Formats: sequence, C-alpha cells, structure tokens
Amino acid sequence: MDADLLIPILVPLGFFALIFGIVYLQKRENLAMIEKGMNPKNRQQAGPEPFKTLKWGLLMVGSGIGLFIAYFLDLLIRDTDPQAIYFGLIAIGGGIGLIISYKMEMKELRSTRKQEYAVSSSVPAEL
Repeated sequence: MDADLLIPILVPLGFFALIFGIVYLQKRENLAMIEKGMNPKNRQQAGPEPFKTLKWGLLMVGSGIGLFIAYFLDLLIRDTDPQAIYFGLIAIGGGIGLIISYKMEMKELRSTRKQEYAVSSSVPAEL
C-alpha cells in the first residue's frame, strides 16, 4: 500500500482515539471517586512545585549541553551518522540533568528531615 494513502486515514483515526481515550479515562476516574465517596469536583489543587521546575530546567540544560557537544563532534567527525550522535548526546545530557536534579532534591529532603527532627527533639514534653 502507498504511504500517501495511509497517512490521511491513520492520522484522524489516531487523533480520535487519543481524544476518546482521554475522555474515557477521565470519566472512569470520576466514577471511581464517586464510588469511594469523594467529590470529583473537589480534586486537590497542586501548589507550587519548585522541584518539578528544577527537574525540567536541569533536563533542558542537560539536553542543550548534549546538543552543543553533538554539534562539535559532528564538525570533528564527518564520516559517521550525525543523527545518532545528536540523539545519543541529547539523551545522555538530559539523563545527567535528571540525575543532578535527583541528587539536589534528596539533599534538600535530608536537610529538611534533620531540621524537623532537631525541632521535635528540642521541644520539652509537658505533663
């Protein structure tokens, strides 16, 4: 079969399936919340998430550094497939960014726990 014939058929079908899946799963989630006695309209609103922003920022910086290194490697080594270098180094840079984010979050979590423990142990118990 010709690809020019399949694309106009499969793209709208895929888009319809995506929208249908999102609506279906949302309705299922609402019904499950109702069965458990919860109100679906009162979903907990997420507050600011600084670690999420940090994670995405480091992911983008790592991907950018990987892309930058891949560009220079492409200039130096012309006899290999440059697409593989670009994709590989973008993934490596993004992964390094996520690892750095994890380390920073764990460090902050440990210091927060130590502070909470120090505060709770310094409070005298009343009779």
